[in-house]
Amino acid sequence: MIRVENIVKRFGSLEVLHGVTMSVERGEIVSIVGASGAGKTTLLQIIGTLMDADAGSVTIDGVSPKGLSDAKLSEFRNQHIGFVFQFHHLLAEFSAKENVMMPMLIAGMGRAEASKRALELLALVGMSHRTEHKPSALSGGEQQRVAIARALANNPSVVLADEPTGNLDSATREEIQSLFFDLRDRLGQTFIIVTHDETLAEHSDRKIVMSDGNIL
Repeated sequence: MIRVENIVKRFGSLEVLHGVTMSVERGEIVSIVGASGAGKTTLLQIIGTLMDADAGSVTIDGVSPKGLSDAKLSEFRNQHIGFVFQFHHLLAEFSAKENVMMPMLIAGMGRAEASKRALELLALVGMSHRTEHKPSALSGGEQQRVAIARALANNPSVVLADEPTGNLDSATREEIQSLFFDLRDRLGQTFIIVTHDETLAEHSDRKIVMSDGNIL
């Protein structure tokens, strides 16, 4: 469902990705591991259309985002890709429900329908009791659950997660790990996860090891 072919990325004279090729099946949980500086996050950002490659191609669900106008690219990203980051990037002034609604409202969904789906997603990630709380009133694990619900808002083809458990204590880390697999089993959701968490990596369907801009 995702095909990455011969991706090259340079920052000035430094080449950080050297012709990376990989593929991901629908419903698969793939972890990408490697030392800092291996190119993991750069690759994830290119897959997520947040950064352009200097060479190579990415295809997601049969669509190549390369060459789309800015408006079409934003629309594609909104509808096909969910993001979960180490730091949750929730909007501080909005409640958990409103944060989850945001991608749906951007996509043009009516407010009532978006509210209903946001509540369903928050229930799915175990946050029904905290829907009206703002991020400042939520623990780190609760904020990450809201971020995961937000990533699922528009039923994306893939959820890209960058160190999603890196800022959590060990007990909460295990809860979030279990949540990813539960969502895959219940929704058939595809995940690509950049992580230093060996437990999460070892439990993934497939572990991709990167070193110095290459897949080992």
